[in-house]
Amino acid sequence: MTKLAMLVNIEAKSGKEREVEALLLGALPLAQAEAGTRGWHAFRSGPSTFGIFETFDDEGGRHAHAEGRIARLLLDHSEELLARPPQMVSVDVLAAK
Repeated sequence: MTKLAMLVNIEAKSGKEREVEALLLGALPLAQAEAGTRGWHAFRSGPSTFGIFETFDDEGGRHAHAEGRIARLLLDHSEELLARPPQMVSVDVLAAK
């Protein structure tokens, strides 16, 4: 079981929801290419709120991901598309199926 994860909360600027969704969909191949990222799930939780939940086998994978291309992509587009910078939180997985 993977025990390390990251939760990223994303809020789109009004009128930029489709662009944020497209950005997340476009990030999937980047996540698939990351050897240390075990699972990667982009989601929409409200009209303008999105998120990413990702899991890792070790701290090295989580750190590499946090410093990687997807994080840079979000930060590079945050002023243009996001109401606030993405909120990234490292979490520990207690149980999984």
